[in-house]
Amino acid sequence: MTAISSPETPLLPCEADPLAWLRELADTAVAAVHPDALLEGQLPEPPAGRTLVVGAGKAAAALAAALERAWQAHHPEAPLSGLVVTRYGHGTACEQIEVLEASHPMPDDLGERAARRMLEAVGELGEEDLVIALISGGGSALMSQPAPGVSLAEKQAVNRALLRCGAPIREINTVRRHLSAIKGGRLAVAAHPARVVTWLISDVPGDEPSLVASGPTLPDGSTPAEALAILERHAIRVPASVRERLMQACDAPSAEDPGFARDETRVLARAADAMEAARAAAEAAGVEVRLLGDDLEGEARELGRAQARLALALRDTPRDRPLLLLSGGETSVTVTGHGRGGRNVEYLLGLAATLQGAEGIHALAIDTDGIDGSEDNAGALYAPGDWARAGAMKLDPNTHLSRNDAYTFFEALDRLIVTGPTRTNVNDFRAILVLPRTP
Repeated sequence: MTAISSPETPLLPCEADPLAWLRELADTAVAAVHPDALLEGQLPEPPAGRTLVVGAGKAAAALAAALERAWQAHHPEAPLSGLVVTRYGHGTACEQIEVLEASHPMPDDLGERAARRMLEAVGELGEEDLVIALISGGGSALMSQPAPGVSLAEKQAVNRALLRCGAPIREINTVRRHLSAIKGGRLAVAAHPARVVTWLISDVPGDEPSLVASGPTLPDGSTPAEALAILERHAIRVPASVRERLMQACDAPSAEDPGFARDETRVLARAADAMEAARAAAEAAGVEVRLLGDDLEGEARELGRAQARLALALRDTPRDRPLLLLSGGETSVTVTGHGRGGRNVEYLLGLAATLQGAEGIHALAIDTDGIDGSEDNAGALYAPGDWARAGAMKLDPNTHLSRNDAYTFFEALDRLIVTGPTRTNVNDFRAILVLPRTP
């Protein structure tokens, strides 16, 4: 049984309506990493020459709009121009910076054209010019000009296989960099001798800047041989042109390239910032908080099961106030079925199958960009009573897991969270609320 407060101790908001409270907490976390909250004190001084903006990612358009407003307020006499590419439906109106839209997670020809136009634009710059690169998660697929000798169709096939096999994002982006004409620092090399300032919203565990969107403006420390080894480890068959490309000597720029000496990189937001905003809001509401890590990876359902077991153990530990478990990062899903879903609903279904309706434990899992995988939801919610409801509706969690069909499970329970594009992206945000038990 969950605790029932006496009239002298009124219910906390999280006890009165746990799911509504978790939903509000998620909104707080996402707002903390939205571009509108990130640019104070970040603007560089205008150069003697041009200022050109380029960028790619799910937050690129919102970053461009925020930059335009800040630039106009602080440097109204300095010209600003450029172009960024974002996912379909994630665009934002800008006046000086052109916003393009392309496909994600599978690259398309519009993303290829956007990449080509950026390379052409920065190639016209000189030493007195400035490039501001707005890079966020999703940019790797959206900025998709293949390396010489590799076609877009071949790159799409490799990308599709990597996504389906459950490879971690670090491995996926290593392959992408070595099959690209723009990633792995190649965009910056094309821009030099202009100075390049890169603003990042990180969606990668560990927040290594060169891994965000495969690092178009940052030197790459990996090699083509490492990319080929990743494909072989996951038993991915590749076209001859791809294998030939990855057997060549590395042509990515190194950190010692003198062109990078004047460049600057700033990480504006990361998963830890979203979690910190949620932690502060929860503690202000009288809730104890435990942070489980902002860089968790692994199979989504297995992480859900592990965190469910932790929640059960903590529920049975005497405590006098609610406990919130927060985590972030980017899990993966090995696709073996033909259902609908994403990593956050698969995580949540693994958690639900382990909790089996245990009293006092509620949970939420979302992708902060508003899109869980390729579906229309950001994630989902779970409450203890959902176990009995699922049984009455003949919904078997393990059957849905075997089909990678978590979306359908939570859709039937009316627990999907649909936000639409949030125009930011620091990846997964997960929250488990453990209410105290009465003796």
